Amino acid sequence: MNTTSANSANNKSFSLKKAERLSSKKIIDKLFAEGDSILQYPLKIVFLKTELPTKFPVQAGFTASKRNFKRAVARNRIKRLLRESYRLHKHILYDQLHDRQLAIFILYIGKEIPQYTAVENAIKKGFPKIVLQLADKKPKTPLQTETKNPEE
Repeated sequence: MNTTSANSANNKSFSLKKAERLSSKKIIDKLFAEGDSILQYPLKIVFLKTELPTKFPVQAGFTASKRNFKRAVARNRIKRLLRESYRLHKHILYDQLHDRQLAIFILYIGKEIPQYTAVENAIKKGFPKIVLQLADKKPKTPLQTETKNPEE
């Protein structure tokens, strides 16, 4: 391994610590009640900018529907794929959030057990969409809220 790729890998943490997992029932309820979502098939990602009880900028949860996947083995496999893809690509969110904190929940909405590449591609395309939506949600300045003069 050359030194440049080793240095760039050291700058990013590719682990998924327990504190990065979304487990607070209050935050999860608030996330689904007030959060925004994006659809990047086969995933639906629900997110909410909020205060988290951790130093990490993002806490994430993962799920697969019991309605679509009756056997726990299949649901666990899908959640393992979701966690792995999130773990490797969370830096996309971390790099853009700066001092904000975000709660996200990744739901698998497909009907069949996916290949890892399908999940990975959805995560890689979905995270930039989240960043764009968060950028649009910034409070508007007085200049942006002014309406156009109808006399013009």
